[in-house]
Amino acid sequence: MSASATPFPPPAQGADLLAEVEALGARMGAVRAQIGRAIHGQQEVVDQTLITLLSGGHVLLVGVPGLGKSRLVETLAVVLGLASKRVQFTPDLMPADILGSEVLDEDAERRRSFRFVPGPVFCQLLMADEINRASPRTQSALLQAMQEQRVAIGGVEHRLPRPFHVLATQNPIEQEGTYPLPEAQLDRFLLEIQVSYPDLVAERAMLLATTGAAEIPPIQAMTGEELMAAQALIRRVPVGESVVEAILALVRGGRPETSEDEQVRRHVAWGPGPRAAQALMLACRARALLDGRLAPSLDDIAALAPPVLRHRMALNFSARADGVVLADIIDRLVERIA
Repeated sequence: MSASATPFPPPAQGADLLAEVEALGARMGAVRAQIGRAIHGQQEVVDQTLITLLSGGHVLLVGVPGLGKSRLVETLAVVLGLASKRVQFTPDLMPADILGSEVLDEDAERRRSFRFVPGPVFCQLLMADEINRASPRTQSALLQAMQEQRVAIGGVEHRLPRPFHVLATQNPIEQEGTYPLPEAQLDRFLLEIQVSYPDLVAERAMLLATTGAAEIPPIQAMTGEELMAAQALIRRVPVGESVVEAILALVRGGRPETSEDEQVRRHVAWGPGPRAAQALMLACRARALLDGRLAPSLDDIAALAPPVLRHRMALNFSARADGVVLADIIDRLVERIA
């Protein structure tokens, strides 16, 4: 951020805010170190997941089996001190299997009443494994809970625990028997993180660490209350006017209706909505704080544009015919703001 940029919103906290940011940066350093005990390589995946949690959002992890997505969720639950549960999504999974249901009880005097039995969604960190294998009805039930942070059963609302985050996974190569998430539901995820194969050094370290006589387990480095305090702090981090304008230019530039780029108008079927700008603003703040910086920069926008935009945009048939991929469009948008 340039020295002449006007902070937005104005930083009224001064030295107190700086001290809080530095303290949280140190705490997140300990969190990353503990995660590194169990997750070898995949540093960008880990950082983007932490950015999402600090922003108060949900994550969609996309990658082939065996890349450590489940292990990442288990490790995060331990290190962040969160109560976690895992649901394996299948075509026969019903909404009640996730949300919970009412059962009929009878007391000693033979009086009957309904009792609510909470489902696995009542936790702080939920792993929704292969979310695209469940029916649209079950997907919608989970995604509504993600958005509203509550569940309505039998006309009675039940609040979900706080903090509440969903880390969903998708297998990109096996599509038989799946129900792809609609665009409006994909928008509920703050980031879509691509999990790729580790490099040689990381894979070697993982091989030796996970096949030995004993593994060094990670230990807790944070609590749920501290995570919520960090999420509140993220929203107080100042953002320069130049960064705000760049975020708006990037998001609006991805819409065929408002873009000045001929490629976007020609090849994009629909672009990112206002929620993309909100996600990018929060994620940039979180990334800056994770790196020990007080305010985000244009580099943060460039780094986070792909995971924020890739599930909020779609190409048309013309793009497919011309061999254009979405990553190319996003790169063009980033170049324009740079």
